[in-house]
Amino acid sequence: MTKKLEGKTAVITGGTEGIGLATAKLFVREGAYVFITGRRQKELDGAVKAIGTNVSAVQGDVAKLDDLDRLYKTVSKVKGRIDIVFANAGVGEFVPFGSVTEEHFDKLFDSNVRGALFTVQKALPLLNDGGSIILNGSVAGVKGTAAFGVYAASKAAIRSFVRTWTTDLKDRHIRSNVPMGRMGEPDEVAKAALFVASDDSSFVTGIERFVDGGRAQI
Repeated sequence: MTKKLEGKTAVITGGTEGIGLATAKLFVREGAYVFITGRRQKELDGAVKAIGTNVSAVQGDVAKLDDLDRLYKTVSKVKGRIDIVFANAGVGEFVPFGSVTEEHFDKLFDSNVRGALFTVQKALPLLNDGGSIILNGSVAGVKGTAAFGVYAASKAAIRSFVRTWTTDLKDRHIRSNVPMGRMGEPDEVAKAALFVASDDSSFVTGIERFVDGGRAQI
């Protein structure tokens, strides 16, 4: 049986746990070579062991542009090109509106918005025409959840990026999509990421793919 990502190279930020790790494992099973990032070396080492083969790990924080430059320098050296970028890294915190601080705002927007933007922008010189950009959204971006306002706004920004990048990159046939997770099994979101990463979704771009048990729809 043909593997869906045979011969493809993928970059997955925040690949040490949860959705990122589940996606890395699935992509490798489907034939991809995967680069994962994470802030802590110990967790990265554990993730590499769990994934097993066809994986490289680069320690770094997506909010730090020097770390992203180091990531893509490594990717360029090892593989030369990229087919899939999954800007998955992000953080979430509940803070009531009246208690929001600059630190809370900066932490979430630096990781979730700035990190996603520059993860993708810095990948563009290496990204093959016809490649796939995947951003990790959240139902929080379309639902009003108490004390989750800054996180929700950061995920709404991610949704906006997908729309504008779909237009910005259409001449290169690079697609941008969002699998939108929920508190469920990481494997369920990984399968949605596989769909938008593979040629199965060759005529799909600009979308949110809800993986939320219907929560955003009702």
